Amino acid sequence: MSRWWLALALSMTTLPALAQVYTYIDAQGNRVFTDQPRPGNAKKVQLPPGNRMPTPPGTSSAPASEDPPQPRFRYEMLRLLIPEPDATIRSTAGELIVTATSEPGLQKGHRYRLLLDGQPTGASGPSPVFALGNIDRGTHHLAVEILDEQGRIVERTANQPFHMQRISLAQKRRIKPCAIADYGQRPECPLAEKPEEEKSSILPFF
Repeated sequence: MSRWWLALALSMTTLPALAQVYTYIDAQGNRVFTDQPRPGNAKKVQLPPGNRMPTPPGTSSAPASEDPPQPRFRYEMLRLLIPEPDATIRSTAGELIVTATSEPGLQKGHRYRLLLDGQPTGASGPSPVFALGNIDRGTHHLAVEILDEQGRIVERTANQPFHMQRISLAQKRRIKPCAIADYGQRPECPLAEKPEEEKSSILPFF
């Protein structure tokens, strides 16, 4: 009996959706299913109702196409103004002022971020001016980035080298020795080291 229903199911998959199904026993004693009426012993098969659900209105079986990603804003130019490339900075405390510029100007929601030797120097912000301090002696590299609202990098400059020279007080004394008036005034010219003033050999007249 199960083989009979299996044959019926297979035959239904090959017939049109609205076709009538007939069955009969052939000369070899096999049950045959067909969509053509056969005179004699062919009988109609009562088919169960279909279970296909109707498609809800306003929907489509085709997958919805995704909206193409919107291109991000691009800047025509972004560069460092100060210091100039390969500049030599002389500072006792290793201080440096960095200035950047972009064209067009910074867009709403965008922020500047300065990198020193590949590392951020602080939080990003709208100001293109950065004050750095206590930079070690030697050659370093600067770069500036523009970030969007999601923190993605919109633009970035190439690494720009500069050279930091930190002058000690001993070096300052060798470069510019203290004058008499500087003793007791400048920290590198202590009063205890002030030389004696030369006495005049001419006696004053009364």
